[in-house]
Amino acid sequence: MAGGVGSRFWPLSTPEYPKQFIDILGCGRTMIQMTVDRFKGLCRPENLWVVTNRSYVETVRTQLPQILPDHILAEPAARNTAPCIAWACWSIRNEDPDANVVVTPSDAVVMDPVEFRRVISNALQFTADKEAVVTIGIKPSRPETGYGYVETGTGAGGEILSVSEFKEKPDIDTARKYLEKGNYLWNAGIFVWNVKTITSLISSYKPGIAKDMDEIISTGDVETIFPACEKISIDFAVMEPASKEGKVFTHPADFGWSDLGNWASLHDKLPKDSDSNAAVGQVSFHDCKDCIVHAEDARKVVLQGLEGYIVSEKNGCILVCRRSEEQRIREFSK
Repeated sequence: MAGGVGSRFWPLSTPEYPKQFIDILGCGRTMIQMTVDRFKGLCRPENLWVVTNRSYVETVRTQLPQILPDHILAEPAARNTAPCIAWACWSIRNEDPDANVVVTPSDAVVMDPVEFRRVISNALQFTADKEAVVTIGIKPSRPETGYGYVETGTGAGGEILSVSEFKEKPDIDTARKYLEKGNYLWNAGIFVWNVKTITSLISSYKPGIAKDMDEIISTGDVETIFPACEKISIDFAVMEPASKEGKVFTHPADFGWSDLGNWASLHDKLPKDSDSNAAVGQVSFHDCKDCIVHAEDARKVVLQGLEGYIVSEKNGCILVCRRSEEQRIREFSK
């Protein structure tokens, strides 16, 4: 899934060129390229699919030339994750009615791809011949209010557990309770299922979306049908009702995952100096502490006397903002 606009990372990420197409870690690979890289050995290039906004299709082709042209699905309108995933899975079923599928965002980071592949392999084995959905649950390292949670139940085989309930993003006190209880995982938004399972579940819970997908596959009329699809997340459309029927499971995982949804999460993933400053680009810190700078296009950046600041430069736009105020970046960038 590669259709997001990443507005919380302005000016680095913009609606015209969002974060999934940017080398946000300064490692020489964009986020969508790193997403594909971690599937090497699990999925052949001809079995990769990308769903994105139609304005990003050429960028996808440039950054991922190994993707077959008809495996890049161009959304004419944003309709949330349920129609996005449904369109991909109906298209995959049309090519291979027995396919086993992994759905993943293109704008998350995984620091341990070897462990990622091991976990995904386990999940694929579990879903291959079962009417089951496996969501990857990340072992929480802190009381986090920015993620949804999965409440785990009993064992279902190997490392995979049943899911008792999905929980929305909690307040800080609730997040602390989840951490203390020990049976709550972060919902990473990475799903594994057989294509027969997911198309059956969508047909059962959201017959309108299923009807739309049948028409898209039979007529090819994406332009008219897709924008009229119900706008709903896969969590609400499928995960919550399926979990009540005992069809959803989770694989606990610890592979250095982050959704990199904000500057704080990027600061957490980047190397830091002895004063907890992190940078991408040629940056020199003097008497600074707890700062994050992303200025890969600048020749040199020198900071003095700042504590707890975000500094970013891209395409002539510069952001200087207290880290404590980063939730206002969307407001600032308008």
